[in-house]
Amino acid sequence: MIEPVVIDTNVLVAGFLTKDDDGPTARIVGGMLRRTFHYLLSAELLSEYRDVLLRPSVRRRHRLAPAEVDQVLLRIARHGIVKEPARSPLIPPHAGDGHLFALAATTSGTKVVTGDHALLEDPGTRPWTMTPSEFAARLP
Repeated sequence: MIEPVVIDTNVLVAGFLTKDDDGPTARIVGGMLRRTFHYLLSAELLSEYRDVLLRPSVRRRHRLAPAEVDQVLLRIARHGIVKEPARSPLIPPHAGDGHLFALAATTSGTKVVTGDHALLEDPGTRPWTMTPSEFAARLP
């Protein structure tokens, strides 16, 4: 079984927006909805998912009504492992990303799946991260 992961908001949103059903982000979101792998969530991360998915520029692209977004997020929440982290063990390049690493730190071996190049290239956070392509390659 694959160790649990934390799915960064940029990966989730990209999965909603991609036209490539076999692409890494679409496979990851599909895996979340089908319980293909274990992933960690927090109230803060779910709120961030919702906030970004409901931004007008994002909504115009995925074309889901707010109620549809809420239904998808409810399924994601039901399938995830909810944890409430205390604080981040790392100081990431963007202060707003601290909650991702705090959430990952709640469970040994957890990585953050992200498309954020600053996180992927930072020597302090790189051991904790993987790209969507790296993670999707491990999915059944």
